[in-house]
Amino acid sequence: MIDERRLLQRVVAAAACIPVAAGLYGVLFGVNGIAGGVENVSTDSHFRYLSGLLTGIGILFWFCVPGIEGKTRLFRFLTLVVALGGLARLLGLYLTGLPSLTMLGALGVELGLTPLLCLWQARVAARARSGTGPALSARDA
Repeated sequence: MIDERRLLQRVVAAAACIPVAAGLYGVLFGVNGIAGGVENVSTDSHFRYLSGLLTGIGILFWFCVPGIEGKTRLFRFLTLVVALGGLARLLGLYLTGLPSLTMLGALGVELGLTPLLCLWQARVAARARSGTGPALSARDA
């Protein structure tokens, strides 16, 4: 049977594929990759920049996977960044209307999945500190 820590590691590793893939797609194809015919070079530049940040967020979540029980501070910071982005997306939904299903799915990941994973990581970290889970090594702390 797989332990909770390993299950969390696998889920985080899989979930981090979302921002890495979406970010790389945005970097490579720009804003025209989601809305063909956009001619504004500044909009495309900004979109590619933000896509690079999204890629970095995913990579940093992957960085959290080894020794995940000792990466609470980074995991919380990344969750805050993702949730702030989700709140901005939610405000846009209110101000401009419903976006595509893909964007609504992203909103669900940003304001639902990511905070739930953060709570799960905190639980695994607390169990490791209390001795009821895998021990922290000096390298993981």
